[in-house]
Amino acid sequence: MDSLEYEGDITNRTQNDYIKLLEDRLKELEIENEKLKKEIEFYKSEVEKSSTPPLIEAIVMEVLEDGRVIVKSSSGPNLIVSVSSKLNVQKLRPGDIVALNQRGSAIVDILPKIYDPYIRAFEVIERPNVNYQEIGGLDEEIRELREVIELPLTNPEHFMRLGIEPPKGVLLYGPPGVGKTLLAKAVATESKATFIRLVASELAQKYVGEGARLVKEIFRMARSKAPSIIFIDEIDSIASKRLDITTNGEREIHRTMLQLLAEMDGFDPLDKVKIIGATNRIDILDPAILRPGRFDRIIEIGLPDFSGRIKIFNIYLSRMSIYNINVNKLAEITAGFTGADIKYLCTEAGLVAIRKGKTVIEMEDFLEAFKYISKKRLRNINWERRGYW
Repeated sequence: MDSLEYEGDITNRTQNDYIKLLEDRLKELEIENEKLKKEIEFYKSEVEKSSTPPLIEAIVMEVLEDGRVIVKSSSGPNLIVSVSSKLNVQKLRPGDIVALNQRGSAIVDILPKIYDPYIRAFEVIERPNVNYQEIGGLDEEIRELREVIELPLTNPEHFMRLGIEPPKGVLLYGPPGVGKTLLAKAVATESKATFIRLVASELAQKYVGEGARLVKEIFRMARSKAPSIIFIDEIDSIASKRLDITTNGEREIHRTMLQLLAEMDGFDPLDKVKIIGATNRIDILDPAILRPGRFDRIIEIGLPDFSGRIKIFNIYLSRMSIYNINVNKLAEITAGFTGADIKYLCTEAGLVAIRKGKTVIEMEDFLEAFKYISKKRLRNINWERRGYW
């Protein structure tokens, strides 16, 4: 190969490398261009979002024949508004939550049904994991509760065939720790119902009308999750007897109670929603909430008797590592104990065994724990008499 051919070959290779370099650079620029286009689109959408006026939340009250809709806006008044052409007015139903355009107040979107954030804070268990076998000494109370709560939820046809209405609600009353909450959870488990638990004091809100609104939201959620059981603990905090002389706070609590009574009156007893109330102070409840048609069945949950305490001990002892335990002796010395007290005694006996380095719990550990608890209970009684609490 002469010098001219060699120089030409080098020139061709140099040109090919340069063209390849340009092609690679062009691909890089195209990729960068696409990336910049996406960034421009993103910032355009952000500018549109920031410049878009906010929408007003409203609730549909009624759909008129001419296609307009009566809504209650979150800003206060009821409005008669039109519907955007993008939406089908036939899909609107009373109670739907919609979004209104701020300028013309037209309905521009149908919002999903949401629950108040306070409602979401309540304990909602789709299926509790407590059954009747975990409750000892309350056989008669369980039978009554099954008749008036579980049976209407699982077999309503029995009541329809006989032409009678089952109770809408049941009130459980008795001292603390006797198993009122456990009973409510167990009946929800057996009836395969959603368990909605709230403490009544949570309904006492700061602003006027908030408590009543929460009550409405609770019942709305219960109907949407039916079959369901609403368990209102410490119901005496909002349902105490009304007095002639009241403060603004007490009047607001009474409004909440009236809304609760209205909700209880407003649903069918054969609906898939039942109410269970619980209180330690039935003596201070307002007569209006105790009348038939609201809490029809009132069940006293008392202290367990001797056989009841044996059953409760057997339930807790079945989960523990024990040796040579005299259950009859334990049931005899724990007269006046509630189910919660017996559970506390078992826990305390376990702590005594751990303190001694044992791998099983013996009778002497239970007796030592019983002496400790008895001294503590006596000290609390003396302090109460002296006015410390």
